[in-house]
Amino acid sequence: MENQVTPLYRKIIHIDMDAFYASIEQRDNPEYRGKPIAVGGSPEGRGGVVATASYEARKFGVRSAMPSKQAKQLCPEVIFVRPRFDVYKEVSQKIREIFHRYTDLIEPLSLDEAYLDVTHDKQAIGSAIEIATLIKLAIKEELQLTASAGVSINKFVAKIASDMQKPDGLTFIGPSRIQSFMENLGVEKFFGVGKVTASKMKNMGLHTGADLKRLTEDELVKHFGKAGHFFYKIVRGQDDRAVQPHRETKSVGAEDTFPYDLEDFSEMYEELVKIAPVVSERLKRHHLKGRTVTLKIKYSDFKVITRSQSFTQGIDDLDTIISAVKNLLEAVDMTNKKVRLLGISLSNFGEVVMREKKDEAPDQLKLF
Repeated sequence: MENQVTPLYRKIIHIDMDAFYASIEQRDNPEYRGKPIAVGGSPEGRGGVVATASYEARKFGVRSAMPSKQAKQLCPEVIFVRPRFDVYKEVSQKIREIFHRYTDLIEPLSLDEAYLDVTHDKQAIGSAIEIATLIKLAIKEELQLTASAGVSINKFVAKIASDMQKPDGLTFIGPSRIQSFMENLGVEKFFGVGKVTASKMKNMGLHTGADLKRLTEDELVKHFGKAGHFFYKIVRGQDDRAVQPHRETKSVGAEDTFPYDLEDFSEMYEELVKIAPVVSERLKRHHLKGRTVTLKIKYSDFKVITRSQSFTQGIDDLDTIISAVKNLLEAVDMTNKKVRLLGISLSNFGEVVMREKKDEAPDQLKLF
């Protein structure tokens, strides 16, 4: 029996579906094709939020996490479409089945995004670029949807790469290119560098990865706290995080642990808008409605707080969940605070529509 040679580098693919919810709606409804659509709550409703916008709507500045009323102002012709999470979940599962043809090391971040480790792929293809190409082709031919792929030796660089040629792109950043790529990257493109941090960096004369690289690790920590350790490694293209296929099951909810600290409200809110659809879909899949919405926040010093809001009736709809966590987040004093984790969960299941298995435990998806 031949010994399997351990490669020098991992082969990581990041797959990100293009405008996933909106693309499914345009696929299934010919009258939406070529038109600006926004999947989410209506601007006439209370607290409506855009979950995903089609590329036609994005040209007008419409984007996810934006209030529906603002989207309507930016693009008066935008068509609002109610989400169909049962359909999105079904399509997501079919995409996952395509991934499993090549590897079982799959780390889903949400319904439309995942990391794949194809260092040792099932079909012995050997080339991560070829596997990414085959996956994109299968998604297009079998599901009539497009995906963008990033290929590199670690998760951080692969994720950046997948966003470079959207939609329907494929970007490979190999070991020999990583150093120069990271040096030329604008600081605002680094994960963990939001508006506040980017502004601070630019005021210090730090505009690119090369500028950051000139600072020692101690200097970065001095200016940016614990995130400085992360910046020091990542500007050098170093990311040792493994693709993690297993998920802990605890409750009906979802949470995302970031490899960096969030500092401004808009970043935190946008991340919560990404998490909320997963929570809503899971509630509906388990036929549950919760009367209590809980926002979980873990700070960079690992202190954890929770804030809850209760309703007289059980809820499972996306708009109400988003509105509740936004209110909860606004009520938290974020002065000089940096956030490492955000989570949403629902409990107090006063309305159980139907449980197919009474002993089936509610589950929680950890996104990262």
